[in-house]
Amino acid sequence: MALTTFTVIGAGTMGHGIAQTAAAAGLRVKLVDVQATPLERAMAAIGKSLAKFVEKGVITDETRAQTLGRITTTSSLDECADADFVVEAVFEDFATKQEIFRRLDARCRPEVILASNTSSISITRLAATTRRPDRVIGMHFMNPVPLMKLVEIIRGIATSDATYAETRCLAEQFGKVPVEVNDYPGFISNRVLMPMINEAAFALMEGVASREAIDTVMKLGMNHPMGPLTLADFIGLDVCLNILDVLHEGFRDPKYRPCPLLRKMVDAGWLGRKSGRGFYEYDQS
Repeated sequence: MALTTFTVIGAGTMGHGIAQTAAAAGLRVKLVDVQATPLERAMAAIGKSLAKFVEKGVITDETRAQTLGRITTTSSLDECADADFVVEAVFEDFATKQEIFRRLDARCRPEVILASNTSSISITRLAATTRRPDRVIGMHFMNPVPLMKLVEIIRGIATSDATYAETRCLAEQFGKVPVEVNDYPGFISNRVLMPMINEAAFALMEGVASREAIDTVMKLGMNHPMGPLTLADFIGLDVCLNILDVLHEGFRDPKYRPCPLLRKMVDAGWLGRKSGRGFYEYDQS
């Protein structure tokens, strides 16, 4: 099926990044959020991102304007009826995602693929809430979406080969590198990444080394572009905690138990860059 209308549910950081990427690939994009303010911020962020690409000579100003012109916004899920492909990109809460999938299933044509950008929640469970489990799949983009090449494509137990093939082709159309993953807690990226971040938090809590020392060891010793504590702040400590809770609950293995320091910081509202304080402090002026 030829795709023309691509719909993104959720106008947060991941949602507007996915919307920008789809529009840059030539698709007509509908960005949906229940509130007007996130939509306004999303369009401003997309405009700023595209302007940076113009400054760097990656795209022309004409291409910037054309890309922006392909994106429309709405606060109503009822306007998803004309979607050819849908990606849900709201925050990591199963009940919220489940309700969105139920509503999308009732509004979208039966052949439309419903994808989730979830970083850890079971695609199989989300699919089971719909009447089209064979047309439900995970499409986990990396942040920042316009720059990062990887897309994890997660197959639920009922996901069909045709659904996987269509989703893979779409990711390639976006200029991404798709990697097929089966549906287990945390998939691959976060099943490997989050225990590293968690262990770094334990090392800090136990006084093994300072935050700077822990990050420097991983940057210079392991050639990581940023240390695990800096990365956790970038991702959001609340997001890291949510994913670790999913891993811990899903595998029932104590090795995924979230570090008490991480939980305490989230309780304090120290969520990383977005709140101005996490493992490090940030100037929000």
